[in-house]
Amino acid sequence: MCRFAVKAFLVLSVLIAVVGCRSTPVYNVTNQSIGTAGGKAKSLQEVKTAIVEAGKARGWTMKDIEPGRLDAELHVRGHAAVVEIKYSPTSYSITHKNSTNLNYDGTNIHPNYNGWIQNLQREIEKRL
Repeated sequence: MCRFAVKAFLVLSVLIAVVGCRSTPVYNVTNQSIGTAGGKAKSLQEVKTAIVEAGKARGWTMKDIEPGRLDAELHVRGHAAVVEIKYSPTSYSITHKNSTNLNYDGTNIHPNYNGWIQNLQREIEKRL
């Protein structure tokens, strides 16, 4: 019985380690189209306002870099994500810039990061 318990503990430990270290390809939003209401395009300021409000609603800190570009930062527990958001009256993009404690290897990242970006994207879409 003791050997079984030791084997079961080892198997469980390996499974926990594998699940805890999972990663997926980084999710970037690339040139997401912005719809027009009644054929009228949004202004650059309207797009910026929608993005900033969406970010704040999701806990992101937004920093204005230049017209058409924001940096956004999110801290969750011991993790951090920094993204660049480029925008125009017709589209926007969200691109990974930096992260801490998210197992980023240049291609893959912890799946929670992708969830945060998808939530931000949905929030932006609601406001646009």
